[in-house]
Amino acid sequence: MLIELRKRLILHPGTSNAVIAPGKVMLSALNTSTDLRRSLLLFVSGNYTRLLSSITPAHGNFDVPGAFTGAHQFFTILKDAGRTVVLPEHDPTLFDEAENMLPQIAGMLKEIGRELLVILYIPSINRTFSVLMQQADHIIEITTTDDISGTALHYNSRSPRYGGFPPYMQQTWR
Repeated sequence: MLIELRKRLILHPGTSNAVIAPGKVMLSALNTSTDLRRSLLLFVSGNYTRLLSSITPAHGNFDVPGAFTGAHQFFTILKDAGRTVVLPEHDPTLFDEAENMLPQIAGMLKEIGRELLVILYIPSINRTFSVLMQQADHIIEITTTDDISGTALHYNSRSPRYGGFPPYMQQTWR
């Protein structure tokens, strides 16, 4: 069973993956994967979710646990995950009062990732996610071209008009 996030970017069973990607990329991967439709998927979200309402209902073995509000309940759900694919959509509000559980949950994700495919998902990184992703087998960040456009590779504070440095190609070395 394989899940293709992007062309030639495939997630394999027996791995723990931390995925930082726009929601459209993740939804496309979930909704178009034929292997995923044949597997047992456990979708775990916290107090809110960005993906759940847009996942197509064609997944016959799609399980969403009831509402829960804390890191302890999240840990228990992960411990009892008897599925082929576990997809926790990260919710930082779960760890507001239990930040000390972050390393334990990261270890649990790593442990269940030895047998299952674990995809820890978030659209943009935050502090609690960065702790959880430390033990992942693979950390994947997908950005759109809009996110990286306009970034200057070289910045010169002095304008050439006012005696600034000449461009690199015009510099002479002695």
